[in-house]
Amino acid sequence: MAVHSLSKLPTSTTALIPNHRTKPGLDSPPLNRNLRPDGLQKAWLGANSLSLQSSSLRVRTQEPKLRPFSATVCLSLPTANLEGVSSTEKVPKWSWRAIKSFAMGELEARKLKYATTGTEAILMGILIEGTSLAAKFLRANGITLFKVREETIKLLGKADMWFFSPEHPTLTEEAQRVLDWAVDKKLKSGDSGEITTSHLLLGIWYEVESPGHKILATLGFNEEKVKELESLSSKPGFIDG
Repeated sequence: MAVHSLSKLPTSTTALIPNHRTKPGLDSPPLNRNLRPDGLQKAWLGANSLSLQSSSLRVRTQEPKLRPFSATVCLSLPTANLEGVSSTEKVPKWSWRAIKSFAMGELEARKLKYATTGTEAILMGILIEGTSLAAKFLRANGITLFKVREETIKLLGKADMWFFSPEHPTLTEEAQRVLDWAVDKKLKSGDSGEITTSHLLLGIWYEVESPGHKILATLGFNEEKVKELESLSSKPGFIDG
């Protein structure tokens, strides 16, 4: 039985190997002889689907379109309607250092979490701006931002840590009178120049009941220094700096 089943197996191993030399039309398909690299058509480069066009490589010469924007620059400070100023009289402008000092004072009030911008905040703003005659004069007399901030906290106390100051804390009555005094002082001087940080500092000093005045007095500022500052800032051709 075993001999009979084995007799049906092929007697030659060539029967297991396809005949590559057979003519077309037989069971085994002919072998493709085109094995040159060109015949591969560079499939690994994606030559069949990739086509580079020179138009897509052109450099754009047009400038990118920019979205329009607007910016507002503050050229003045909030002052009351002065009685001595007529409708035809031109109100003097504030110097950019004075405006920046006021803005830094507002920011300092927010940092301390105060609900209002007082004379003490304007005083700190002058020192933060740092480049004006008033700021240099204060530092030369030993009055620094750190000392003023420390005295402010001693005088007014610390605010509630959970309180959030408004973006523009309201001016106190003393601070508003300081700004009005600075404008009035400049008008009475007859000078055509700008209102400077020196006017702000002197206004703080003459607002006797204000926190800013009390802090200045505590740190050694006095009438003698006031006269010295007035002398420096009233020189002909003086430019706040």
